[in-house]
Amino acid sequence: MWRHADNLQRVGFGIRYVGRPGLAGRYAMKANSGRKVLDVVRRAGLWIDAVSGNEVLRARRAGFPGGSEPAVILLTTDVFRDNALNTILEERVMPNVGSPGMVGDLRQAGYRGPVAVRVNPGFGQGHVESCDTGGPSSKHGIWPDRLADVRRHAAEAALKITTLHAHVGTGPELREFDTNVRRLVEFFNDLLPDFPDTAAVSLGGGIPHPYHPGASPYDLDSLRSLLNDAVGTLSGTAGRAIRVEVEPGRCLVAGSAVLVARVSDVKETRANARGQGHTFVMVDAGFCDLLRPALYGSYHHIQVWGPRAAGPEEPCIVAGPLCESGDIFTRGDRELLEPRLMPRPHPGDLLVLQDAGAYGSAMSSNYLSMGRAAEVWWEGGRGALVARRGTVDDIVAFECDTPL
Repeated sequence: MWRHADNLQRVGFGIRYVGRPGLAGRYAMKANSGRKVLDVVRRAGLWIDAVSGNEVLRARRAGFPGGSEPAVILLTTDVFRDNALNTILEERVMPNVGSPGMVGDLRQAGYRGPVAVRVNPGFGQGHVESCDTGGPSSKHGIWPDRLADVRRHAAEAALKITTLHAHVGTGPELREFDTNVRRLVEFFNDLLPDFPDTAAVSLGGGIPHPYHPGASPYDLDSLRSLLNDAVGTLSGTAGRAIRVEVEPGRCLVAGSAVLVARVSDVKETRANARGQGHTFVMVDAGFCDLLRPALYGSYHHIQVWGPRAAGPEEPCIVAGPLCESGDIFTRGDRELLEPRLMPRPHPGDLLVLQDAGAYGSAMSSNYLSMGRAAEVWWEGGRGALVARRGTVDDIVAFECDTPL
């Protein structure tokens, strides 16, 4: 995995919007929580949206302050797992509750402070249905008809609801994000009168990234009028200043990294009664290194690197080393093989899988006891190893045989 600091230009989003009256941007660090990335994000002036206790701790180690005035770190989750509650108490970060019962969890743990509430507005999109972040099929957030109960239980626990949050994502069309933002502003505008302590509304993330060659990038400047209008509308309805927040994640870091794999072999299957034959390009990277194609059928552009890059193209399937038939990088969103036109590589050639900066290393695993890929940070024409390749000692370090 190579990270290109020179390509993190979109972190300039933070410089353009954070610090403007009534606006704030939070980096969704689940996209890539590497320390070097967090350092760039902090210098750009973005705040943090974390999804686990350990993500909070990583943000704190990277220099982001705790506390809730302002809540620079927000812990957004639907379940308090592992050290999440203790981290809230010890690091004084504000929780963003996505399930009604979490208010009781906070009360029982002794938390007394402001909270955010994640609402499921009943609509939302993803590039495939399994990625929907709002609507009846989404597990995220609290359905509107439960909000009255949440308000009552929060009041009984002396927890002020100071932030309302939703994340509805975007579908395959570029301007769907703008449409969703407008719908979300209308939704929150109707809710605000019932939440007198609310000082901030988060419109979530979902800003699209152009994964396909030739696809138009989302113009971040188009957000300017959307966000300014949102501040005016929501503040006018509330009769007080309302801060509007957004959560860029993928759009900031997706294009900042590539996954480099080496071709080990090229082999063919032949057509028979079961179907057509294919050319399989076997590489040393698998879904343990980049899960998105296997999990969602996500598209990542693949290039042959070297003298054969200009050769004639033919349809190829790029497959990894794992003992799984789904260890394929050229799949569609219906989980079918989708041969990709590319020059036929030879064993030893390198393939470059583009746009691996978001949910690449963050979702990698040690499946089959594979060591995680090394990561190189490239900046100003120089490279630095920022994560070494994992070893078997790393993998077994957590094993124990302790009597309970």
